[in-house]
Amino acid sequence: MNIYILRHGEAELVADTDSQRALTAKGREETLRMARWLAPRLPALDLVLVSPYLRAQQSWEVMASCLPAPTALQQEPELVPHGHARLVADYLQTLAEQGMEHVLLVSHLPLVGYVASELCPGLVPPLFVTSGLAQLALQQGQGSLLSMTAPHDIP
Repeated sequence: MNIYILRHGEAELVADTDSQRALTAKGREETLRMARWLAPRLPALDLVLVSPYLRAQQSWEVMASCLPAPTALQQEPELVPHGHARLVADYLQTLAEQGMEHVLLVSHLPLVGYVASELCPGLVPPLFVTSGLAQLALQQGQGSLLSMTAPHDIP
């Protein structure tokens, strides 16, 4: 299974609650740049898993304008900044066993780094810039990090 892990785009610093922080104009632009880069590399989307926080929801909306329509979209309460990485990794393992091939996860630091580390034994949790994307391959229960791409890496 190919797993694409996206950290949300740059968000406003202040809101009534952390969950209500919205994307900035820069956050939208960088997320769109990432979506345009990913689109020709992504043949299909079986499932998109998105945090319930506003900035992650908005990041997915921007990505959706360029990517193949997913077979399913799920808002997952565990995909918050301090969600339980092992639970998320176990769920992704189950999806792989069920035959999913392409899954996109849209979430937050520090969770995105910890999920990558849980899936790829020995991997130090990578730091994700805003709108940063990691691609992992999960085969027979073993994950490997294939690439990390940041918006500023894209011409």
